[in-house]
Amino acid sequence: MTENGEDPELIRSKVEVGDILFVKIGSIGYSAEVTDLNGYPFAIIPANLAKVSIDYSKVDKNYLLFWLRSDTVVNYLKKNASKTAQPALSLGKIKQIPVVMPSLETQKKISAVLLKAQELIDKRKAQIEALDQLTKSVFLEMFGDPVANKTWERRPLKDITDVRDGTHDSPKYVPNGYPLVTSKNIKNGKIDLSNVNYISEEDFININKRSKVDVGDIIMPMIGTIGNPIIVDEQPNFAIKNVALIKFNNPLLVNIYLKYLLDSHYLDYILNKNKRGGTQKFLSLTDIRNMEIPLPPRDLQDKFSEIVKKIDSQKSILHKSLRELEKNFNSLMQRAFKGELFND
Repeated sequence: MTENGEDPELIRSKVEVGDILFVKIGSIGYSAEVTDLNGYPFAIIPANLAKVSIDYSKVDKNYLLFWLRSDTVVNYLKKNASKTAQPALSLGKIKQIPVVMPSLETQKKISAVLLKAQELIDKRKAQIEALDQLTKSVFLEMFGDPVANKTWERRPLKDITDVRDGTHDSPKYVPNGYPLVTSKNIKNGKIDLSNVNYISEEDFININKRSKVDVGDIIMPMIGTIGNPIIVDEQPNFAIKNVALIKFNNPLLVNIYLKYLLDSHYLDYILNKNKRGGTQKFLSLTDIRNMEIPLPPRDLQDKFSEIVKKIDSQKSILHKSLRELEKNFNSLMQRAFKGELFND
């Protein structure tokens, strides 16, 4: 106990508004300011977080937050984190993170420039999110709530599409070859190959005899983070595992309409209906094939598809702009921390 009767361990784990939290186990290095405690004077943090209290006479808070994202700190974390399934960084190592400390005035100048650049990035992301919400609103306006609206005929998905899944085997991974896309590689409406495993040409050919992916198909995770269906819009050179594959061969159904149906709360309704909750959610191939699909008139589906394509065209422009803004931001960060923007 301290002289005031407080537990030292409690003091170490107590955070207040203005403190910085630093992840030390798992997604190490992620940091953020405590901005709101819902009216409480303090909160207690778990063991996977570290608290950074700031001496404002020496350090500008925003400068420090940006510095913790710099290449210097990223490289330090890679070098000093434990090489285990769940990376960890000791409190001692966190305390030793190198920090370049120009004068407080220079720190504030740097953070002002970076905050402005970050503001532009945040605005662009908000515009993209607004277009995403617009598409969902248009879907509901044109087709109604897919759970409650009984206007349209409903048919099992297996009757109007060809529904398959990826390989059930576990092919041997190789250093170079063809990507094997699993649920973890489908993120934010895109196929992310940054952390993909590769298989041999022989395994690629054998898997594709059963589940070849073509342009226009929908693929969707079946295990874990279910949903997030994507329409394959480029000639694929990958095979799939633990991923549903929906191929279109019936004029009654348009892939863009089905994609947004599966992206709505209708999929949660199907999961709950089939009691597929639990620690790790999953949808079986039978569940997907038997899923009852509302079938609005084809011309209405086509009209919705044209609207989506126009919105996606605008999103594409915004995404390109966002990439440029992020590139400029990273360049500013490097220049700022090398002392190329402001000098003491």
